[in-house]
Amino acid sequence: MKTEDKQGMKTHTADFDIVVIGGGHAGVEAALAAVRMGRRAAIVTMDPQKLALMSCNPAIGGIGKSQLVKEVDALGGLMGVATDGTGIQFRRLNLSRGPAVWSTRAQADRIGYNAFVVEYVAKQKNLEVIDGVAGEILVDSGRAIGVRLEDGRSVSARAVVVASGTFLGGLIHIGEKHFPAGRIGEQAAYQLSESFRALGFEISRLKTGTPPRLDGRTIDWSVCEIQPGDEPIPFFSSRSRRGSFTQTPCHLTATSEKTREIIDANKHRSPIFSGQITSRGPRYCPSIEDKFHRFADKPKHHIFLEPEGNGTDEVYPNGFSTALPEEVQREAIRTVIGLEGVTVTRPGYAVEYDYCPSHQIKPSLETRRIQGLFFAGQINGTSGYEEAAAQGIMAGINAALYCVNEPAFILDRSEAYIGVMIDDLITRSITEPYRMFTSRAEYRLALREDNARDRLNHHARRLGLISDAESDLFLKLDSDTRVTVALLAKTRVKVADLNRLSSQLKKRDSLTLAELIRQPDLELNELLPVLVRHTDGQRDGMESLERAAIQIRYQGYIDKQQREIDRYKKLEHDRIPSDFVFQSVHGLKTEAREKLSRFRPVSVGQAGRIEGVTPSDMAVLSVYLKRHRETARADK
Repeated sequence: MKTEDKQGMKTHTADFDIVVIGGGHAGVEAALAAVRMGRRAAIVTMDPQKLALMSCNPAIGGIGKSQLVKEVDALGGLMGVATDGTGIQFRRLNLSRGPAVWSTRAQADRIGYNAFVVEYVAKQKNLEVIDGVAGEILVDSGRAIGVRLEDGRSVSARAVVVASGTFLGGLIHIGEKHFPAGRIGEQAAYQLSESFRALGFEISRLKTGTPPRLDGRTIDWSVCEIQPGDEPIPFFSSRSRRGSFTQTPCHLTATSEKTREIIDANKHRSPIFSGQITSRGPRYCPSIEDKFHRFADKPKHHIFLEPEGNGTDEVYPNGFSTALPEEVQREAIRTVIGLEGVTVTRPGYAVEYDYCPSHQIKPSLETRRIQGLFFAGQINGTSGYEEAAAQGIMAGINAALYCVNEPAFILDRSEAYIGVMIDDLITRSITEPYRMFTSRAEYRLALREDNARDRLNHHARRLGLISDAESDLFLKLDSDTRVTVALLAKTRVKVADLNRLSSQLKKRDSLTLAELIRQPDLELNELLPVLVRHTDGQRDGMESLERAAIQIRYQGYIDKQQREIDRYKKLEHDRIPSDFVFQSVHGLKTEAREKLSRFRPVSVGQAGRIEGVTPSDMAVLSVYLKRHRETARADK
């Protein structure tokens, strides 16, 4: 519903349950989750035709990140489906290691992905996209009630999700030049930053960057190492129906000694080193000038040449992020092997932006200061499309629950990588862009790619995020997996029939397929073709076969990790009252008091993960909480 104010300007009234600020990966997933749960939502974005536009690398997934994508998909999210529908190359990573770190990565068609999302959003009932720039969070009695746009329009709602990306106070740097922008060629949102300050939020700055883009027609591909996709194609989503297609290869090349000379000679002109930029950038994705500075002993650095899509000749040189002056970028990139005659179509740049340190949010992603206001994505200090989408879907779910006074939906560290990420955000000081890795998850053997639906299907069904029919399809897969486990346990094969594997099993005449799977010297990925051959497995049954093989191979380790999870759960269930006064706990070190008061942990387990809180502090806190509960019971 739209009305007109006294000046004739159109203004949105209280039509919406939820308004989402920002149309990136976080904003889109938040809005879609809300409408799947039956709420009316709006996305406020500067350009409705740029929803989920990939500002940097046109790729989804990777080590640690693909687990987030699979979890978003298990909760009914769009990212996996959109990637499968527009991907131009798919690969599985880390297959020589255990399944805890197996990961999928897809090169996406940058333009196609954006178009897919725009079309998908346009078809959704109860979802409106509003063209505008958010300028102020509207608050009444400590509750968010909507958003005022910079042009004066207002959008009222019962809950607000902020997914502002790099647009919040965005400032782009190219050499000595710098100018306000959230993305090259697009304005930034400065009024919204002032709104957060006025509301009392702590605001700081972070930095990220992107490489120049190249004309692929001017690259000498013959001297680069080709990197083809995997077959069969490892799609992300259980809901995808795309068949096989001809994949577009990526290529690998490297810098030269001449690259180092040019960058070293001009390093002082980079805003990262000149002092023009003072904020921290991503540790694990440094600029090319920072690489040569930090890794001075390395003679060269790999550069991955990744096509931006099938409908363009533009290429993304992954590994060559830079904020050097344009003329230096052109000179330096032409010293990379195969790029001697390359044409630069767009310069690389660095962008600084505002974020709100994440001690200001709850595990639900609702802010502590303002009820009904949720943060998702880079505003919380994270980096990456996948991290943003995962926060977006959780913020959207919890905003939808907030609208009907339902308890928040919270995933803990033992349930999902999403839980690991959010717990990290609310228990640590984020001073550089946060990126997900498998090493961050202490229960990663239980949080594999292949079992995301095992862990989250019941949540998705209960919340209405997926249909009953879709949930039932997973339950059938789960049943098929159990049948396959039994089949592998009783199917016996002759060692002599195992071809080249037989040499590693000289002391056996025969064994069951389950026994074969447990052989420690045989890689699980190498065994899958053998299992298919001896179980008459078809491609449609590959998923249940792989799941069954993982369960058999790692059951002992999985059981051990489950015991660790059970111990962890006990501490997580030891709740700390929301109004608990940590400053009143005698015996806590001053640092512990300050950190606990700042981060406001909701459980004893979470309190123990806060940096600066020692085991002795935890002992004191546990005793005090026990006495506190006994006193409270006595008072009743």
